[in-house]
Amino acid sequence: MRKILIIGMGAGNPDYMTVQAIDALNKVDVFFIPDKGTEKAALRKLRTDICARFIKTKAHRFVEMPVPKRAEDFFDYKSNVADWHAEIETNYARLLREALGENECAGFLVWGDPAIYDSTLRIIEKIRTRDEIEFDYQVIPGISAVQALAARHRVPLNRIGESIHITTGRKLAGGYPADADSVVVMLDGEQAFQKLAGEFEIYWGAYVGTDEEVLVSGQLPDVANEIAAIRAERRKRNGWIMDSYLIRRPEK
Repeated sequence: MRKILIIGMGAGNPDYMTVQAIDALNKVDVFFIPDKGTEKAALRKLRTDICARFIKTKAHRFVEMPVPKRAEDFFDYKSNVADWHAEIETNYARLLREALGENECAGFLVWGDPAIYDSTLRIIEKIRTRDEIEFDYQVIPGISAVQALAARHRVPLNRIGESIHITTGRKLAGGYPADADSVVVMLDGEQAFQKLAGEFEIYWGAYVGTDEEVLVSGQLPDVANEIAAIRAERRKRNGWIMDSYLIRRPEK
């Protein structure tokens, strides 16, 4: 039977690879590597560098997976994502049939942790439930950007007796969650933090754990423009950016 290992590779630093993840790497015959174009070449290189560093005993090969672009013009966000995932699902299913032998093991190296803001698990499970390809899969957790961000800023995510709310910039643009204390924001391409009214403190980081890492923290009115400028410059320089932030009202 075909096997699939969905491996969390951490937030960008190869040192974030867990022992369990390294053991999993050494069981893989075929690594499926997302192909998102030249601007994301650095993300592909990180995956291949991790394999070169940690795989010691297992012969393996790489197969590139074309990743379709999500439509930029749409009326319904969830429908747009569903259509995009359906295209990815078709590509994954084809590769599992054509590039993975009956008794081989495939590896998907997922940025951060596969269970946090990633759709690989959903897509693989949909393929499995169609019963067109027989396989089993296992999930290997990784160090997420959420964990790495807090560690690099040396702050706990929660405050005593309070909750942690993880959301997106798209949701934050609708207003700060009324019942939330600490809010972790991911995928904020529009920098929704700039539109918040009131007093907030922010802990922001991009490329956390890598040589490109940049961290900014402070009172939101004092650092919002600095974060926006750094974000724009780094995205232009590298062609991509992965950033996240913790934001909350000052403790009374």
